[in-house]
Amino acid sequence: MKYRKFGKTNLEVSVLGFGCMRLPLAQGSETEVDRKESIRLIREGIDRGINYIDTAYPYHNGESEIITGEALKDGYRDRAYLATKLPSWLVKTRADMDNLLDEQLKKLGTDHIDMYLLHALNTDLWENLQKHEVFDFIEKAKASGRIKHIGFSFHDELPLFKTIVDAYDWEFCQIQYNLMDVDYQAGRSGLEYAAKKDLGIVIMEPLRGGSLVRNIPDDINSLWKSSATLKSPVEAAFRFAWNHPGVGTVLSGMNSQQQLDENLEAADNSMPESLTEEESALLKTIRKEYRDRIAADCTNCKYCMPCPSGVDIPANLGFLNNVSMYGNLEPFKTGYTRFFAEEKKAHNCTECGSCEPSCPQKIEIIRHLKELDKIMNPA
Repeated sequence: MKYRKFGKTNLEVSVLGFGCMRLPLAQGSETEVDRKESIRLIREGIDRGINYIDTAYPYHNGESEIITGEALKDGYRDRAYLATKLPSWLVKTRADMDNLLDEQLKKLGTDHIDMYLLHALNTDLWENLQKHEVFDFIEKAKASGRIKHIGFSFHDELPLFKTIVDAYDWEFCQIQYNLMDVDYQAGRSGLEYAAKKDLGIVIMEPLRGGSLVRNIPDDINSLWKSSATLKSPVEAAFRFAWNHPGVGTVLSGMNSQQQLDENLEAADNSMPESLTEEESALLKTIRKEYRDRIAADCTNCKYCMPCPSGVDIPANLGFLNNVSMYGNLEPFKTGYTRFFAEEKKAHNCTECGSCEPSCPQKIEIIRHLKELDKIMNPA
């Protein structure tokens, strides 16, 4: 296992982190976690050099923190940095933050969290946390020893990311970054902005929820096979993330022995700035092939907004494009159903037509919204 300096913390973290968001499920179940196998996998990961273990309050309907805590018993807690996250959307008062942290400490069976993040920050959640004195909470939680290092995970646009980075003396952050999402949310620009501030950087979704390595279209698969040096799409996707010297650790939600073995093998080839010109050129070609499958050429300019009916038009078109590009409905349908606000969904479109004249790309917005609704809610 290789290790990298984690920003201003000066800790050395494994280049591969174990994400406990997609733990193995019990046979025949779509929701019940196989606790025994999950604990075994996490412990084997630590035995083989992984020292960054990431969980969060909502993962596996609240079970992930409990199972992670069980996995870290028997001496494993002292061998790994434990990360979990404040469920920002549940904070209604200043006291909620302390109560939630205390609940998490109990579930995890520990007296401190090594890496504590404000979870999934966007404009609304960031404003809400500030309103409820989040900085006072952070200072007191650190002073009491309940958390050691403070950071945040992010799901919004680059300007807000920079605002949050500049708002506090953060020690690390977590962003989505992969060979397709170079300019998405914080993206590479945000990564480099945070790196210049000496923040430790955690990368999530290096495989884009598996979309980059499952059900690969034949023509793109042929491109992968044309490389003499990139062993597999999995290795290539991880190497893309590790290639940036600002990256500390890359999370993977491993739920099988095969995934653990494959990812650990990839980690052996995780040097920064190690991609050759030929490899980088191939990754750019593959990125273009995926992007050519986009259904709606939305640039997220938001000229179509606000929608009189409350529909988040760019976000809906983003979901449609993901399904179109990767041909893998399930992960995007899960995100759309569980995490996308009902009032923002495509089915709320009344076909009033106020959006289309404002679109610089001349996108047939109404038609695409109806198409997405049909995909997500088939008759």
